[in-house]
Amino acid sequence: MMSGSGNSSGAASTAGADGRHDDDAALTEFLSSLMDYTPTIPDELVEHYLGRSGFNCPDLRLTRLVAVATQKFISDIASDALQHSKARVAAPIKDNKSKQPKDKRLVLTMEDLSKALREYGVNLKHPEYFADSPLTGTDPPTREE
Repeated sequence: MMSGSGNSSGAASTAGADGRHDDDAALTEFLSSLMDYTPTIPDELVEHYLGRSGFNCPDLRLTRLVAVATQKFISDIASDALQHSKARVAAPIKDNKSKQPKDKRLVLTMEDLSKALREYGVNLKHPEYFADSPLTGTDPPTREE
């Protein structure tokens, strides 16, 4: 029994080594394919923000890898915000059920975006917009004495 388990562990370690080799080959192929790929987020923009964070790497493949990851992150957030928007529109209006909006266009609100970002650990604070008085935003009255 002991020798049987020894053989299976030896086979597992060989399979593990082959699996690692396959993973390395797939990674190398993927990184090579990044040279032919033009990401949605420009390389210059990614390099700018990487530089601001203190990261400097001359390898364009790594820059494009960060661009692809960022694009995926933004796409996931937009998709989740869309789902929140659809849920908000589908929720019945409690005040007056006869006044359901006939226009089925979806509008992305800051509330939808905030909920989606919160799922990824990003807390978005946006200021409330309101006017203190009807004269807010107009020229101040001149004092005539």
